[in-house]
Amino acid sequence: MEENIISVRNLVRKFGSFTANDNLSFDVRKGEIFGFLGANGAGKTTAVRILCGLSKPTSGEVKIAGFDIYRETEKIKRNIGYMSQRFSLYEDLTVAENIQLYGGIYGLPNRLIREKQAELLNRLGMTDVRNKLIAGLPLGWKQKLAFSVAILHDPKIVFLDEPTGGVDPIARRQFWEMIYETASGGTTIFVTTHYMDEAEYCDRISIMSEGKIVALDTPAALKRIYQAPSVEEVFVKIARPSKSLL
Repeated sequence: MEENIISVRNLVRKFGSFTANDNLSFDVRKGEIFGFLGANGAGKTTAVRILCGLSKPTSGEVKIAGFDIYRETEKIKRNIGYMSQRFSLYEDLTVAENIQLYGGIYGLPNRLIREKQAELLNRLGMTDVRNKLIAGLPLGWKQKLAFSVAILHDPKIVFLDEPTGGVDPIARRQFWEMIYETASGGTTIFVTTHYMDEAEYCDRISIMSEGKIVALDTPAALKRIYQAPSVEEVFVKIARPSKSLL
């Protein structure tokens, strides 16, 4: 039986009379690339904030890497990485300074930070720009560095919130090669994206609409079920905000 590293049961998050997450239940397996899709306002960001330990549910059960979302949020934060579309890098610091900063935030000893920094810069081909400010780097390089920093502490899960927004197709493909490599090492990838072609790269995807998960399966299975040639066509069929799908 495959190990579930994320387990969500009957998750509800309300803001006054508005229900942002309406009774969500799903599991994510260890080492899986799990796509979390939905139109703007569908409830994705609210759910991701809860899974990262940044917000509490109104009700429901959530376990991340075996830790309870209500009582063990600090343990959750130590076992996850996070990268947003805004990169989570400090643009007024150099490449090396960003790596050192995040290594310290993650509690890594200085010796290990130096080792990981040298390995990371070499792997990314960024040794020659180690002292260059982040603000001066091409967008694709920022993407790859931000992802590498998010997994610097070897987290069990890394959350990627629309990580490839604004980059060209070649850079997006290179970024996904990094995702595959990381997942093959056992790290779970939880990714939100509005690029439907990227959803095809995921092991499984869920689709949210109006606060509910309305579909969850492999891309191939969803295309077969909805008789659609692509995940984008599946999304169009079932995730329009005007439709009520339970």
